[in-house]
Amino acid sequence: MSRRLLRYLDWTLLGTTLALMTFGAVIIYSATQNTGDPMGFVKVRLMHAALGLILLALAAAVDYQAIARAWRPILGGSLLLLLVVVFFGRTTMGAQRWIPLGPLGGFQPSELAKLALVIVLARTLHVREEFESWRSLVPALLIAAVPVGLIVKQPDLGTAMVLIAITAAMLFAAGAPARVMGVLGAGTLLAMPVLWQMLHDYQRRRLIVFIDPGVDPQGAGYALIQSKIAVGSGQLLGKGLLHGTQNLLNFIPEQHTDFIFTIVGEELGFLGALVVLVLFAIWLWRGMTIAYQAKDRLGTLMALGVVSTIAFHVFVNIGMTVGLMPITGIPLPFISHGGSALVVMLMATGVLLSIGMRRKKILF
Repeated sequence: MSRRLLRYLDWTLLGTTLALMTFGAVIIYSATQNTGDPMGFVKVRLMHAALGLILLALAAAVDYQAIARAWRPILGGSLLLLLVVVFFGRTTMGAQRWIPLGPLGGFQPSELAKLALVIVLARTLHVREEFESWRSLVPALLIAAVPVGLIVKQPDLGTAMVLIAITAAMLFAAGAPARVMGVLGAGTLLAMPVLWQMLHDYQRRRLIVFIDPGVDPQGAGYALIQSKIAVGSGQLLGKGLLHGTQNLLNFIPEQHTDFIFTIVGEELGFLGALVVLVLFAIWLWRGMTIAYQAKDRLGTLMALGVVSTIAFHVFVNIGMTVGLMPITGIPLPFISHGGSALVVMLMATGVLLSIGMRRKKILF
C-alpha cells in the first residue's frame, strides 16, 4: 500500500476496532468457562480475527470504486451462496443458515449478504441524484428483496431485518423523498398481519414475550428474564470479571453469542457497559466522519451503509438484552462469538478505511 494512502489511514477507527475485538475475546473466555475449554473458543476467535484482519487489509488496499465496479460478481456470488444454503445448508436449532466447512465449522452467507447489499445499493443509487417517481426506486428495492426473501426462508428474521434497515438507511441517504419513505413504512405496517402468519411459532412467541415475558417465563421468556436479571445485578461496578453468578451457573442461554452483553453488564457493571458503548460511539463517529469527507457520492453511500449496519446491530443486540427490543439473534459487532459475522464486519471496516484513505485526490 502506498505511503501516501497510509497518511490518511483512520488510526482511531482501526484502533477502536482492535480494542473491541480484544475486549470480545476476554468476554468470550468468561462466557465459556462452563464449557470446560474456554481457551478453545478463544483460539477459534483468534483464528477468525486473523483471517478477518487479512481481509480488512486487502479491502483497505483496494480502491472502493474498484470494489463497486465488481458489483455484479459480488451480488451474484452472494445470492449463489444463499441458494446453496437453501439446498445444502446445515441445520442448527431449527434454522438452516450455515454451509459446513468441516473442521473450520460453518460459514453463514447471510452475513456476507449484508456487505454485498451495501456495495450493490451504493453502486445503484450513486448515479441517481433525484428520485422522480416510484419507478426510480424499483431497482434498489428489487436488489434488496431477493436476499431478504432467501434469508427469511432459512428462517433468519433478525438478519432480514438488518437488510431492510440497510436499504431504508441508504435510500434515505441517497435522497429518497420523505413521502416515499413514509409510504414504504406504512405499507410495511399494513403488511404486518400477513407477515405474522408467515412467522414460525417460536418467532411469534419471541414477539409475544417481548411485550410480556411473564407469559412464558420458563419457555420463550426465559432468556429475556435471565438477561435482565444478569444486567441489573451488575449494578455500578459489576461482580468482577469471571465471577458473574448468572454466567457461572449457566442461567443465560447463548451467553457467548446473542446475549454476550449480559456478561458485560453482570461482571463489569454499568461502567463496563459504558466503556463498550463509548467504544462503539467512537467507531460510529469515525465512520460518519469518513462518510462526510468522502470524495464522491459513491464513497458517502458505501460508508453510510457500513455505519448503518453496525449501528443497527449494536442497537438491536444491546436493546434485546435489556428488554427494549425483541430477541432476534443479531450478534454484537466485534464482540459476540461467531466467525462469519466477525470476518465480514472486519471486511466492512476495511472498505470504510479504503474510503477514508481516498477522501482526497492523491497523485500516484
